Amino acid sequence: MDINNQIDHEKFMRIAIEFSEKNVTESIGGPFGAAVVKNGELIAASGNRVTSTNDPTAHAEVSAIRLACDKLQTFDLSGCVIYTSCEPCPMCLSAIYWARITHIYYANTKIDADKIGFSDKFIYEEIEKPMHERAIPIVQMLRDEAQQAFKLWDQSAMKIDY
Repeated sequence: MDINNQIDHEKFMRIAIEFSEKNVTESIGGPFGAAVVKNGELIAASGNRVTSTNDPTAHAEVSAIRLACDKLQTFDLSGCVIYTSCEPCPMCLSAIYWARITHIYYANTKIDADKIGFSDKFIYEEIEKPMHERAIPIVQMLRDEAQQAFKLWDQSAMKIDY
């Protein structure tokens, strides 16, 4: 796919938007959709599945990434593009980076999402705070014991870098 070909971009963005609308009209989940594309081919698309699966991580982008990884049988989506009906939240943005997706195209903004009750502002604010000031208490414990798994990983000949 020519990354500058506007027709392809609009085609795939419309798929993401279609999933976002379907989610609302069929009461599947929140008004969000995403599509993962590689070399001009639709690999996977999904809507938000948070309420239908009782999974708070089943945002459209994460759901589409899971489907794409399953289809391509890899955790590395290098060379893929994601089209999402809304600017990715912090969790989805992190998943996109972890998946090594090459480009992100989005339609609605986080400000648009905030206006209908989907705000990420609290999360962005929490990330900036020192751990001891965050709303959810964070307590470190048993680090010395937990280090063993890291040592085993570091020395393993079977580890797969990701």
